[in-house]
Amino acid sequence: MSKIIRVAIDGPSGAGKSTIAKAVGKKLGLDYIDTGAMYRAVGYKTLTTSIDPDDAAAMQQMLDSTEIDFSKGDIILDGEIVNDKIRTNEMSMMASRVSAIPAVREKLVELQRKMGQTKSIIMDGRDIGTNVLTDAEFKFFMTASAEERADRRYKELIEKGQDVSYETVLDDIIKRDHNDMTRKLNPLKKADDAIELDTTGMSIEEVTDFIFKEVTK
Repeated sequence: MSKIIRVAIDGPSGAGKSTIAKAVGKKLGLDYIDTGAMYRAVGYKTLTTSIDPDDAAAMQQMLDSTEIDFSKGDIILDGEIVNDKIRTNEMSMMASRVSAIPAVREKLVELQRKMGQTKSIIMDGRDIGTNVLTDAEFKFFMTASAEERADRRYKELIEKGQDVSYETVLDDIIKRDHNDMTRKLNPLKKADDAIELDTTGMSIEEVTDFIFKEVTK
């Protein structure tokens, strides 16, 4: 592509945003920026360094010395690949908690916007179209029923060998939806100029093709 194109995909937890963004990015030749993984990485560092998320000074000091980068599909936190370490249910809840902290969002949004200024990217998260890349050329809001999203996440966690129940995953999804939609700072919502896409019952290929056709038509 000769000009810079930014694609923003927003939606609730478990809607399949990351899977679709990776697939669309590959098909269109766009760099995929996993913003959710960035928040999970901050949550992981907060937990492993025993920092209280409510301690603003300690959080700011930690953020000042935090480096997050992407390379060949890996997310690198302070020089360490943390792919699997941040993909647990516990890290999902920690990501939701730290994402409500202004200093965390400020740091990561700054990094994300810089990425979007220099190259064609596809980015997914909770507030990409409404806050991070408000001038993105293409915006999508992906959703699905809480039950289907919980089923997808449950199967994903079981495949990774984690001992969880479907009921626990569904409960976490419902709680996270509430946290994401009611937080004061940049809550989860559909951008006015975004295309809404309910993926309940749709395959990965069907969703990927839909977005691909919208971007290339």
